[in-house]
Amino acid sequence: MSEYGNKDMEQQEQLDERVIEIARVAKVVKGGRRFQFRVTVVIGDGHGKVGMGVGKANAVPDAMRKATERAHKDLRKVFLMGTTIPHEVIGKVAGARILLKPASPGTGVIAAGGVRAVLEVAGVRDILTKSLGSANVLNVVMATFGALDALKSPAVEAARRGKPVEQLMPFWERRKNG
Repeated sequence: MSEYGNKDMEQQEQLDERVIEIARVAKVVKGGRRFQFRVTVVIGDGHGKVGMGVGKANAVPDAMRKATERAHKDLRKVFLMGTTIPHEVIGKVAGARILLKPASPGTGVIAAGGVRAVLEVAGVRDILTKSLGSANVLNVVMATFGALDALKSPAVEAARRGKPVEQLMPFWERRKNG
C-alpha cells in the first residue's frame, strides 16, 4: 500500500462515529406501502473535523454502511477556540433553528440528542445550545451543521474588524491571559 493509503486507514480508525437516528420510512405505492430504513450518522476526530451522512436501504446494516461512507466524504473543518466556539451563531434548516453560544471552561456540553452528538464528535467541550423550532431530528442535526459552517476563524474576523485577536477572545480568556 502507498504511503497515503496508510494515512487514510489510520485517520478512519481514529474517527468517532455516532448513530443519531434509525427511522423506518415508507413510500406509498399502488399495492400498499414500501418500507425502508433511514440511518443518520455523524463522525468526527474530536479536533474540529466533523461530517454527517444519511443512508437509506431495505436493511439497517446496509443503510448504516451507506451513511458512514457519506459521512466520511462530508468531513469538514470547524473553527474552535480552545474547548468552545469563537462566537454565537444560529443555524437554520426548514423549521429547525439551533442557537450555539460559547461557554466558559468547565461548563460542559449543554445540549441534547443530535446536537450533543455532533458537538462532541467535533471536539467542542464547553457550549450552550438551544433548539428554537422544529424537533425533527434530521433537520436539527442539519441546522447544527449549518451553524458550525457559519463559524468564522478568529484571525479572519479580527482582521475584518481591524482589531487584534486578543480583543475578540471571550472575557474568561482575556482574564486568564492578562
